[in-house]
Amino acid sequence: MKFLHSMVRIRDVDESLHFYCDLLGLEEVRRKKVEAGEYTLIFLKAPGDDHATVELTYNWEVPDTYGNARNFGHLAFEVDDIYEVCERLQDGGVTINRPPRDGRMAFIKSPDDISVELLQKGEPLEPKEPWASMESTGSW
Repeated sequence: MKFLHSMVRIRDVDESLHFYCDLLGLEEVRRKKVEAGEYTLIFLKAPGDDHATVELTYNWEVPDTYGNARNFGHLAFEVDDIYEVCERLQDGGVTINRPPRDGRMAFIKSPDDISVELLQKGEPLEPKEPWASMESTGSW
């Protein structure tokens, strides 16, 4: 058995690609427009990982929201420097819902309210400010 991808539904292609690619650092690997089904599939991967992908599904007749269903869970990505990634995301307007106070783990949300877990590669980094004393915000 081989893990292939996780799928999330998105409301806005440009907003989602800005979040996942420009801010989070994923790369688009392929796109499939399905005229008969009126949807587009966009597959993203983490740099250096040619196995697992995130499938963004854009339905052309998209609702205002997909609701607050939590049965999906979250996407998780290992990062080289959790502080640098969180700073880049925060500078890009992303709320750090669960800051990396422990130098190991953080949570953010996509524009479509999908939880994204960031995990420090290897051992946790030494706790440092402003992250060590930052409170959690909202839900994740």
